[in-house]
Amino acid sequence: MPLDAAKALAAGPRTGEISWTVRDVQLYHLGIGAGVPPDDPGELRYALERGPRVLPGFATVAGGGAPGVIRALSLPGVDVDLARVLHGGQALTVHRPLPAEGTATRTERLTGVYDKGGAALLVLRTETADADGPLWTEEARVFVRGEGGWGGERGPSARPGPPTGPPDRTVRRPVRPDQALLYRLSGDTNPLHADPAFARAAGFDRPVLHGLCTYGITLKAVVDTLLDGEVTRVRSCDARFAAVVYPGETLRVRMWRRHAAVQVSVSAVEREDAPVLDGTVDVDAPR
Repeated sequence: MPLDAAKALAAGPRTGEISWTVRDVQLYHLGIGAGVPPDDPGELRYALERGPRVLPGFATVAGGGAPGVIRALSLPGVDVDLARVLHGGQALTVHRPLPAEGTATRTERLTGVYDKGGAALLVLRTETADADGPLWTEEARVFVRGEGGWGGERGPSARPGPPTGPPDRTVRRPVRPDQALLYRLSGDTNPLHADPAFARAAGFDRPVLHGLCTYGITLKAVVDTLLDGEVTRVRSCDARFAAVVYPGETLRVRMWRRHAAVQVSVSAVEREDAPVLDGTVDVDAPR
Protein backbone atom coordinates (compact mmCIF):
# COMPACT_ATOMS: atom_id res chain seq x y z
CA MET A 1 0.00 0.00 0.00
CA PRO A 2 1.51 3.39 -0.97
CA LEU A 3 1.90 6.32 1.38
CA ASP A 4 -1.36 8.28 1.83
CA ALA A 5 -0.11 11.81 2.60
CA ALA A 6 -3.56 13.31 3.21
CA LYS A 7 -4.58 10.59 5.64
CA ALA A 8 -1.26 10.78 7.48
CA LEU A 9 -1.52 14.55 7.97
CA ALA A 10 -5.17 14.35 9.02
CA ALA A 11 -4.43 11.94 11.87
CA GLY A 12 -4.75 13.46 15.32
CA PRO A 13 -1.97 13.60 17.89
CA ARG A 14 -0.94 10.40 19.67
CA THR A 15 -0.20 10.54 23.40
CA GLY A 16 1.39 8.03 25.75
CA GLU A 17 3.32 7.76 28.98
CA ILE A 18 7.03 6.96 29.09
CA SER A 19 9.41 6.35 31.96
CA TRP A 20 13.12 5.74 32.39
CA THR A 21 15.69 4.91 35.05
CA VAL A 22 19.34 5.63 35.75
CA ARG A 23 20.16 2.27 34.19
CA ASP A 24 18.56 3.38 30.91
CA VAL A 25 20.69 6.52 30.95
CA GLN A 26 23.85 4.50 31.60
CA LEU A 27 23.04 2.10 28.76
CA TYR A 28 22.47 4.97 26.33
CA HIS A 29 25.77 6.58 27.29
CA LEU A 30 27.67 3.32 26.78
CA GLY A 31 25.86 2.89 23.46
CA ILE A 32 27.33 6.14 22.15
CA GLY A 33 30.84 5.32 23.34
CA ALA A 34 31.00 6.79 26.86
CA GLY A 35 33.19 5.15 29.49
CA VAL A 36 36.41 5.08 27.43
CA PRO A 37 38.89 5.09 29.05
CA PRO A 38 37.17 3.52 32.06
CA ASP A 39 39.43 5.26 34.59
CA ASP A 40 38.71 8.77 33.27
CA PRO A 41 36.68 10.69 35.92
CA GLY A 42 34.92 12.63 33.16
CA GLU A 43 33.79 9.43 31.46
CA LEU A 44 32.73 7.84 34.72
CA ARG A 45 30.30 10.71 35.31
CA TYR A 46 28.33 9.29 32.38
CA ALA A 47 28.55 5.70 33.55
CA LEU A 48 28.21 5.47 37.33
CA GLU A 49 24.99 5.42 39.33
CA ARG A 50 25.90 8.32 41.62
CA GLY A 51 23.86 11.07 39.96
CA PRO A 52 25.11 10.70 36.38
CA ARG A 53 25.07 13.71 34.09
CA VAL A 54 22.52 13.10 31.34
CA LEU A 55 23.44 13.98 27.78
CA PRO A 56 20.53 15.72 26.03
CA GLY A 57 20.67 13.11 23.28
CA PHE A 58 19.17 10.64 25.76
CA ALA A 59 15.82 12.27 25.02
CA THR A 60 15.79 10.50 21.64
CA VAL A 61 15.60 7.08 23.36
CA ALA A 62 13.94 7.90 26.70
CA GLY A 63 11.20 5.45 27.50
CA GLY A 64 12.70 2.70 25.36
CA GLY A 65 10.71 1.28 22.51
CA ALA A 66 10.95 2.50 18.94
CA PRO A 67 12.52 5.89 18.19
CA GLY A 68 10.68 8.61 16.30
CA VAL A 69 11.96 7.44 12.93
CA ILE A 70 10.20 4.10 13.47
CA ARG A 71 7.14 5.44 15.33
CA ALA A 72 6.35 7.59 12.31
CA LEU A 73 5.81 4.42 10.28
CA SER A 74 2.94 3.24 12.48
CA LEU A 75 0.76 6.30 11.89
CA PRO A 76 -2.44 6.15 9.80
CA GLY A 77 -1.72 6.40 6.09
CA VAL A 78 1.86 5.24 6.49
CA ASP A 79 2.28 1.65 5.34
CA VAL A 80 5.75 1.34 3.82
CA ASP A 81 8.57 -1.16 3.52
CA LEU A 82 11.08 -0.69 6.36
CA ALA A 83 13.93 -1.58 3.99
CA ARG A 84 13.24 1.66 2.10
CA VAL A 85 13.33 3.90 5.17
CA LEU A 86 16.26 6.16 6.11
CA HIS A 87 16.61 8.62 8.96
CA GLY A 88 17.32 11.93 7.25
CA GLY A 89 17.78 14.24 10.22
CA GLN A 90 17.00 14.98 13.84
CA ALA A 91 16.28 18.16 15.80
CA LEU A 92 16.09 18.33 19.59
CA THR A 93 15.36 21.25 21.90
CA VAL A 94 15.84 20.78 25.64
CA HIS A 95 13.62 22.99 27.81
CA ARG A 96 15.39 22.13 31.07
CA PRO A 97 18.01 19.62 32.25
CA LEU A 98 16.99 16.00 31.76
CA PRO A 99 16.48 14.06 35.00
CA ALA A 100 18.33 10.76 35.40
CA GLU A 101 15.01 9.03 36.04
CA GLY A 102 11.43 10.03 35.56
CA THR A 103 7.99 9.61 34.06
CA ALA A 104 6.58 11.87 31.37
CA THR A 105 3.85 12.22 28.77
CA ARG A 106 4.82 12.12 25.10
CA THR A 107 2.57 13.68 22.46
CA GLU A 108 3.42 13.31 18.79
CA ARG A 109 1.96 13.94 15.39
CA LEU A 110 3.05 14.12 11.78
CA THR A 111 3.55 17.78 10.85
CA GLY A 112 4.75 17.35 7.29
CA VAL A 113 4.71 14.91 4.37
CA TYR A 114 6.78 16.23 1.49
CA ASP A 115 7.37 15.06 -2.05
CA LYS A 116 11.09 14.93 -2.76
CA GLY A 117 10.70 13.30 -6.17
CA GLY A 118 12.41 9.97 -5.61
CA ALA A 119 11.34 9.81 -1.97
CA ALA A 120 8.80 11.06 0.53
CA LEU A 121 9.92 13.00 3.59
CA LEU A 122 7.92 12.53 6.80
CA VAL A 123 8.35 14.93 9.72
CA LEU A 124 7.30 13.65 13.15
CA ARG A 125 7.19 16.25 15.94
CA THR A 126 7.17 15.06 19.55
CA GLU A 127 6.56 17.10 22.72
CA THR A 128 7.48 15.56 26.06
CA ALA A 129 6.51 16.96 29.48
CA ASP A 130 6.37 15.79 33.09
CA ALA A 131 4.48 17.10 36.12
CA ASP A 132 6.77 20.15 36.25
CA GLY A 133 6.21 21.18 32.65
CA PRO A 134 7.87 20.76 29.23
CA LEU A 135 11.06 18.68 29.10
CA TRP A 136 12.01 18.49 25.44
CA THR A 137 10.77 18.80 21.87
CA GLU A 138 12.14 16.67 19.04
CA GLU A 139 11.63 16.36 15.33
CA ALA A 140 12.50 13.24 13.34
CA ARG A 141 12.87 13.60 9.57
CA VAL A 142 12.27 10.29 7.78
CA PHE A 143 12.93 9.53 4.12
CA VAL A 144 10.95 6.76 2.42
CA ARG A 145 12.63 5.88 -0.86
CA GLY A 146 10.35 5.27 -3.83
CA GLU A 147 7.33 7.04 -2.28
CA GLY A 148 7.75 10.45 -3.91
CA GLY A 149 6.53 11.76 -7.22
CA TRP A 150 2.84 12.36 -6.44
CA GLY A 151 3.09 16.11 -7.08
CA GLY A 152 2.98 17.20 -3.46
CA GLU A 153 4.75 20.11 -1.79
CA ARG A 154 8.53 19.70 -1.74
CA GLY A 155 8.89 21.31 1.67
CA PRO A 156 11.79 23.32 3.06
CA SER A 157 15.16 22.67 1.47
CA ALA A 158 17.37 25.49 2.77
CA ARG A 159 20.53 24.29 4.47
CA PRO A 160 23.04 26.34 6.42
CA GLY A 161 26.16 27.12 4.44
CA PRO A 162 29.28 25.08 5.17
CA PRO A 163 31.52 26.46 7.92
CA THR A 164 34.29 28.75 6.73
CA GLY A 165 37.85 28.82 7.99
CA PRO A 166 39.67 26.15 9.97
CA PRO A 167 37.72 24.44 12.75
CA ASP A 168 38.31 25.51 16.32
CA ARG A 169 38.64 21.92 17.43
CA THR A 170 38.88 18.54 15.71
CA VAL A 171 38.64 15.19 17.47
CA ARG A 172 38.46 11.57 16.39
CA ARG A 173 35.93 9.16 17.80
CA PRO A 174 36.32 5.43 17.04
CA VAL A 175 33.14 3.43 16.52
CA ARG A 176 33.35 -0.05 17.97
CA PRO A 177 32.61 -2.97 15.62
CA ASP A 178 29.76 -3.95 17.95
CA GLN A 179 28.55 -0.39 18.57
CA ALA A 180 25.24 -0.86 16.74
CA LEU A 181 24.50 -4.06 18.68
CA LEU A 182 25.06 -2.19 21.94
CA TYR A 183 23.15 0.94 20.93
CA ARG A 184 20.09 -1.03 19.77
CA LEU A 185 19.54 -2.16 23.39
CA SER A 186 18.20 1.34 24.04
CA GLY A 187 15.17 0.51 21.88
CA ASP A 188 15.92 0.84 18.17
CA THR A 189 15.84 -2.76 16.95
CA ASN A 190 15.58 -1.95 13.23
CA PRO A 191 17.28 -4.97 11.56
CA LEU A 192 19.15 -2.57 9.23
CA HIS A 193 21.59 -2.10 12.10
CA ALA A 194 22.15 -5.75 12.98
CA ASP A 195 21.04 -8.20 10.26
CA PRO A 196 23.48 -8.52 7.30
CA ALA A 197 20.81 -10.01 5.01
CA PHE A 198 18.36 -7.18 5.74
CA ALA A 199 21.10 -4.59 5.22
CA ARG A 200 21.94 -6.06 1.80
CA ALA A 201 18.26 -6.05 0.84
CA ALA A 202 18.19 -2.36 1.76
CA GLY A 203 21.16 -1.68 -0.53
CA PHE A 204 24.08 -1.69 1.94
CA ASP A 205 27.12 -3.95 2.08
CA ARG A 206 26.62 -4.63 5.78
CA PRO A 207 24.64 -3.32 8.76
CA VAL A 208 24.97 0.42 9.34
CA LEU A 209 25.18 2.43 12.53
CA HIS A 210 22.02 4.13 13.79
CA GLY A 211 21.90 7.76 12.75
CA LEU A 212 20.94 8.67 16.32
CA CYS A 213 24.07 6.91 17.57
CA THR A 214 26.21 9.13 15.33
CA TYR A 215 24.10 12.06 16.59
CA GLY A 216 24.82 11.14 20.21
CA ILE A 217 28.54 10.60 19.60
CA THR A 218 28.74 14.03 17.96
CA LEU A 219 26.82 15.80 20.72
CA LYS A 220 29.01 14.18 23.38
CA ALA A 221 32.13 15.30 21.50
CA VAL A 222 30.91 18.91 21.55
CA VAL A 223 30.02 18.75 25.26
CA ASP A 224 33.32 17.16 26.26
CA THR A 225 35.52 19.27 24.00
CA LEU A 226 34.02 22.76 24.00
CA LEU A 227 31.60 22.84 26.96
CA ASP A 228 33.83 21.39 29.71
CA GLY A 229 31.49 18.44 30.13
CA GLU A 230 28.56 20.69 31.15
CA VAL A 231 25.61 18.91 29.58
CA THR A 232 23.16 21.55 30.83
CA ARG A 233 24.67 24.17 28.51
CA VAL A 234 23.15 22.47 25.45
CA ARG A 235 19.91 24.13 24.38
CA SER A 236 19.30 22.38 21.08
CA CYS A 237 20.91 20.26 18.38
CA ASP A 238 19.78 20.03 14.76
CA ALA A 239 21.59 17.60 12.47
CA ARG A 240 21.28 16.25 8.94
CA PHE A 241 22.46 12.72 8.23
CA ALA A 242 24.44 13.04 5.00
CA ALA A 243 25.45 9.38 4.69
CA VAL A 244 25.63 6.18 6.71
CA VAL A 245 28.34 5.21 9.17
CA TYR A 246 29.57 1.62 9.43
CA PRO A 247 30.50 0.07 12.79
CA GLY A 248 34.28 -0.14 13.11
CA GLU A 249 34.92 3.17 11.35
CA THR A 250 36.50 6.29 12.86
CA LEU A 251 34.59 9.57 12.95
CA ARG A 252 36.35 12.88 12.53
CA VAL A 253 34.35 15.58 14.31
CA ARG A 254 35.17 19.16 13.32
CA MET A 255 33.76 22.01 15.43
CA TRP A 256 33.44 25.73 14.77
CA ARG A 257 32.46 28.17 17.54
CA ARG A 258 29.74 30.59 16.40
CA HIS A 259 28.82 32.85 19.33
CA ALA A 260 26.01 30.93 21.10
CA ALA A 261 26.28 27.99 18.72
CA VAL A 262 28.70 25.34 17.53
CA GLN A 263 28.66 24.19 13.93
CA VAL A 264 29.74 20.60 13.45
CA SER A 265 30.81 18.51 10.48
CA VAL A 266 31.44 14.78 10.85
CA SER A 267 33.18 12.52 8.36
CA ALA A 268 34.30 8.89 8.08
CA VAL A 269 38.10 8.81 8.21
CA GLU A 270 38.52 5.45 6.47
CA ARG A 271 36.40 6.55 3.49
CA GLU A 272 38.54 9.57 2.61
CA ASP A 273 36.63 11.76 5.05
CA ALA A 274 33.27 11.15 3.40
CA PRO A 275 30.72 13.51 5.07
CA VAL A 276 28.22 11.68 7.28
CA LEU A 277 26.62 14.42 9.43
CA ASP A 278 26.42 18.19 9.63
CA GLY A 279 24.55 20.33 12.08
CA THR A 280 24.38 23.04 14.74
CA VAL A 281 24.40 22.82 18.53
CA ASP A 282 22.97 25.88 20.30
CA VAL A 283 24.50 26.47 23.71
CA ASP A 284 24.30 28.72 26.74
CA ALA A 285 27.14 31.07 27.57
CA PRO A 286 29.79 29.75 30.00
CA ARG A 287 28.95 30.15 33.66
